[in-house]
Amino acid sequence: MLKYTLKRLGWAILTLWAIITLTFILMHSVPGDPFAREGTMPESVRENLNRYYNLDKPKIVQYGLYLKSVVIDLDFGPSLKSSTLSVNDYISKGFPVSFHLGIQSLIIAISFGLVLGIIASLNRNKWPDYLAMILAIIGVSVPSFILATILINYFAVEWRLLPVATWKSWSHTILPSISLAMLPMAYIARLMRSSMLEVMGQDYILTATAKGLSKNTIVVKHAIRNAILPVVTVIGIIAANLVTGSFIVESIFGIPGMGDMFVNGIFNRDYPVILGSTIFYSAILIFLIFVVDVAYTWIDPRIKVTGGNR
Repeated sequence: MLKYTLKRLGWAILTLWAIITLTFILMHSVPGDPFAREGTMPESVRENLNRYYNLDKPKIVQYGLYLKSVVIDLDFGPSLKSSTLSVNDYISKGFPVSFHLGIQSLIIAISFGLVLGIIASLNRNKWPDYLAMILAIIGVSVPSFILATILINYFAVEWRLLPVATWKSWSHTILPSISLAMLPMAYIARLMRSSMLEVMGQDYILTATAKGLSKNTIVVKHAIRNAILPVVTVIGIIAANLVTGSFIVESIFGIPGMGDMFVNGIFNRDYPVILGSTIFYSAILIFLIFVVDVAYTWIDPRIKVTGGNR
């Protein structure tokens, strides 16, 4: 188990390094000047700015300096568009907001997705199954920005039950959380339904039924634990997407999270902000996938890890 964990950790670190390298290359391959939006700037001022931000150095030197700053100092550098805030400052301000919104959305998606999937599988080809799958189809088919607009129109504008936007109180988090949760909830519900149907047809379930075990015991102690394994494998990716923020939903609701930071960074050609937010997002995604891989062997005792192989 230890050897397997260390191997997965090594691959995670290698993957993160590749992402840093590729993102750096792509950002610096885009033509244009990050200070081009500053209007008529004297050439001497532009040269001083390029020198201050190390943009006058060869690309390989810039890469080495940036890699050292990120890996050793955990510093994503200064923002090109702010004289007072660094990329770390932006992340420290935006991530708690996105994290709060993401965790709330994740709880909604997992809770309702599992319940809908289980209900649908236990009532196959009956009205609860049809209703659950209709909700799942709606969640998959309707984009989050359209759903967000619909929710704002009815719950905020027409019925005045919830605030329209901004980020001030718990009531401000309800509509964006639902908008973000619908797609992963629908995906989890469909995945849980198909997995439950497969598990409920296995021989050990039939044997448990023949022994006279109650349906609740069979479902809770035997079926759900095995059926939930495919869901666990995708939760890491879903969690990373939700926790780091949704660009469109955060923009619609005026939420000052990671999405807002990333969009502004692209609009302003702020290289350090784009690089920093991309690396930060990737690190969270890789970490969650690593945790899921390691936790997989604990959730399913049938999986044995020996010699680095599963």
